[in-house]
Amino acid sequence: MARSFPTLRDFLAHGFDTVIDVRSPSEYAEDHVPGAINLPVLDDAERAEVGTMYVQQSPFLARKIGAAMVFRNSANHIAGPLAHHEGGWRPLVYCWRGGQRSGSFGWMLKEIGWRADTVQGGYQSYRRLVHGLLYGGAFGLKPILLDGFTGTAKTDILSRVAAKGGQVLDLEGLANHRGSLLGARPGGQPSQKAFETALAQAMLTLDPARPVLIEAESNKIGEVLIPPALWAPMKAARRIEIRAPIAARAAYLARAYEDVLSDGPALKDKLAYLRHVRGGEVVEGWSALIDAGERVALTQALMEQHYDPAYAKSRAAIGAEVAEAIDLGALDGADLDRAADRIVARLEGRPDA
Repeated sequence: MARSFPTLRDFLAHGFDTVIDVRSPSEYAEDHVPGAINLPVLDDAERAEVGTMYVQQSPFLARKIGAAMVFRNSANHIAGPLAHHEGGWRPLVYCWRGGQRSGSFGWMLKEIGWRADTVQGGYQSYRRLVHGLLYGGAFGLKPILLDGFTGTAKTDILSRVAAKGGQVLDLEGLANHRGSLLGARPGGQPSQKAFETALAQAMLTLDPARPVLIEAESNKIGEVLIPPALWAPMKAARRIEIRAPIAARAAYLARAYEDVLSDGPALKDKLAYLRHVRGGEVVEGWSALIDAGERVALTQALMEQHYDPAYAKSRAAIGAEVAEAIDLGALDGADLDRAADRIVARLEGRPDA
């Protein structure tokens, strides 16, 4: 019988040696069980061919041709990437919904003598567990938001809090995005489903009895949305606000966004989207600073003319209240460590360090 898992925690603690996703590469790329390897029994072109044949010719012909493809690809996997496994190897195999693809491959592995099993309901059963965790009600976290204007080194402080033992949830890291118009990172963002897989896995590692520090975000980071089980407590959470002079913030941003600021043409293209918000004259002023190589002046202008007004408007709209403010100066390493020490002390409920 196929293996079923009542909770996501049970699924992630499956106990098998290897998890094998036999879906096509594009299905795997969109999202997959954490740690799963992709050994497709039908690649994207083959899957499309069999599907078209099923609809336009006959189900029998599609199954016959599809079976030949599945067993040929399976044989290649067994002779190739799986050839080194000994007889005691325990793989867990899944496809889209626990049907013929995983069933055929799992059967072949069992016939060889490996202790293979398949997932009842396939990827869809896994996805239902992730969705249930993130959309099915309160998760029970105690978030504290790390807030502050753009350029106050919140992401850097968050990582320092984690290094000092504080419990943190790095949403921008999971989304592979810095959470602003200029926030794209190399490699691009995960799909919404893949982001939710990473988020659910991270949330299950947290201790619900301890506060968790999360950087204040809108409900959308780049192109991915924060699911309601996390977004609802974030909206109601207390906030620690980081404050710093605008000159220090501008210098910090010029360092932190060096990759973005180095590509003038691409930067102009991104900022052009703000013409309808800030006006052509303002955007042209930014372009002139880009052409002049005035990075610190540019980051300060962007904050004064766009980011700070947008931040103030957003905070007023949600009625955000600050439980504590931390004033910093130069935003150097010593400053950021001082802020991190103070935040860890607050998270642990002890006097400031």
